[in-house]
Amino acid sequence: MRLFRILLLLLAGLGAAEPALAREPLLIEGKKTLFQRVLSRPGAQVLADPAAVEGKAADAFTVYYVYGRKNAGGQDFVEVGRNARGDTDGYIRADQTIDWKQSLTVAFASPAARQRVLFLKDQNALATLMASPTRAADAEAMRAAAIGDRLPPDSPVAAIEPPTYVDIAKQFYLLPILSSKQVLTDDGFPLRLLEIASVPAAPSATPPAAVDPAAALKAFKVGITVVIDNSTSMQPQIERTREAVRRIHEKLKGTPFADNIRFGVVGFRDNAKVTPALRYVSKVFSPLSPDTKPEETLAALDTMKAADVSSPNFYEDSFAGIKTAIDQMDWAPFGGRYIVLITDAGSRAGNDPLSETRLGPAELNQLARQKGIATFALHLLTPAGAGDHARAKAQYQELTRFPGAGSLYYGVEGGTAEALGHVVDQLVDTLIAQAQATVAAGTAPPPTAPAAGTDIARQGAIVGYAMRLAYLGRVQGTRAPDVFRAWAADRDTKDPTLAALDVRVLLTKNQLSDLAGALKTILDKGEQSRLSPQDFFGQLRSAAAATARDPSRVRDIGNLGDLLGEYLQDLPYRSQILGLGEAEWLAMGPSAQRELLDTIEAKLRLYAEFDASPNLWVSFGRGQAAGDSYYPVPLEALP
Repeated sequence: MRLFRILLLLLAGLGAAEPALAREPLLIEGKKTLFQRVLSRPGAQVLADPAAVEGKAADAFTVYYVYGRKNAGGQDFVEVGRNARGDTDGYIRADQTIDWKQSLTVAFASPAARQRVLFLKDQNALATLMASPTRAADAEAMRAAAIGDRLPPDSPVAAIEPPTYVDIAKQFYLLPILSSKQVLTDDGFPLRLLEIASVPAAPSATPPAAVDPAAALKAFKVGITVVIDNSTSMQPQIERTREAVRRIHEKLKGTPFADNIRFGVVGFRDNAKVTPALRYVSKVFSPLSPDTKPEETLAALDTMKAADVSSPNFYEDSFAGIKTAIDQMDWAPFGGRYIVLITDAGSRAGNDPLSETRLGPAELNQLARQKGIATFALHLLTPAGAGDHARAKAQYQELTRFPGAGSLYYGVEGGTAEALGHVVDQLVDTLIAQAQATVAAGTAPPPTAPAAGTDIARQGAIVGYAMRLAYLGRVQGTRAPDVFRAWAADRDTKDPTLAALDVRVLLTKNQLSDLAGALKTILDKGEQSRLSPQDFFGQLRSAAAATARDPSRVRDIGNLGDLLGEYLQDLPYRSQILGLGEAEWLAMGPSAQRELLDTIEAKLRLYAEFDASPNLWVSFGRGQAAGDSYYPVPLEALP
């Protein structure tokens, strides 16, 4: 890893320059390190020179650096190259490119509980819609006309989100943000209007075969991995969970739906290095697979026993069990993907030296969502754990966040096996009933409002609906709308508390490495100055100067944002560290300083997980090096 390159170069590859280059790309106006870039539209031609009649076809949405701009014969041209090392490819007509000032793109948010996104032709039309007290009804009328192909010629609608979820991990698409504006709804809710260019991947030579939605949903399968605390206090709850799984299998036996549901089982304890008699931190008792028969799962559950020795602390390493479930279960064959955590204690924190994963709840939530998994937590509120309840609740609420549904955390009062059994039965029955109805009807109806007070039913319906739309999107190969340039709101038109679009930052492997290197240096210097926090910024300046091409510029660093470069300063999010100066650092005090460093350490481990997951990365155009493949990193994963 190239430590601290990011201090003076651009994080997003916008300023990746090498010393003594004969030529560099053009800078963005007003910037010192950000290079101009464009995206090629489908059908763009790369010409040897502006006078050429024909050229080579450019791959759709290839990212090019801009080396020059010129007008020839009344036509504007852009001189481009696919890297910042001075290697140019030729010229592209300006109208065959899209200017991209940042590496910002959006992905469709979870479709649960929100309306389909509308893309309008101009900013004023969208601003008027979102400021109107009748925006929900007006937007619904626009959607109905778009869905029914009844848009009048003067309609402001340019496009509409597909009816099923577009899985960016399976059908990569690029919706680059070209500009944005913050506005308020009529009732004062803040949101952003985003100018977006839709440039989907070029279609393959062999289009996917048409898939009948009803037929696809009849094959909808549900995979549930139960992650159970195996500490000394949990034997009655283990037996009650086994009873719930057995009851489900008996209920489904002989029905057409029997093969559509499978369980996996993971047990966890605590760090066995400290207490060897615990024997394992986490263990797969029964794999989640369509080939695992119910009898095999039940037999594996029969072998699960609570530990006969106690761990040093009340809390266990439940995060190790969650990570095992995410990584070691075969989720691909399942449309419904659920983890159900059952524990009476909180988990070791990510900064705990005895933590197996060294990941926090937010990072584990990110990893689960990358695989389309929803995590439920059943927290047993036993009298013995009263001192740990608040800490554990905060962890598990963060771990179980699901877009549109909130936190899938349920505290089980008393924590008895009987109380747990009631909640487990209700949760599993809810998930399976939705799946059965989907398979039987061959449709994916939106969630209906359940009776008041049934949080599990309400949230389960939202999550289940999102799972069905995601499944249909995968099997149908749903793609983003065709090429257009339009405006969309980042919040739902009916309920602006729900995100409609997730803003992401497109980073290459090299750029992610640079970011990790910079944060690692900040972490190291923060650790070294724990006893003398007044030395922290001085050590950072020394580290920056040692690698800078112009060490005199480093003396002007006033906050951590200056170290991380111009790129992060322009992103539309509230960073924990960008505005953090020396005075603010000292005023934080030891506890807050430790918390900030712990957060940075957890981010570093999340980036290592991203880097190690080859299925997350995509390449634009031909002949790119492995380090130039891209991943759309969620804003919340940035420091």
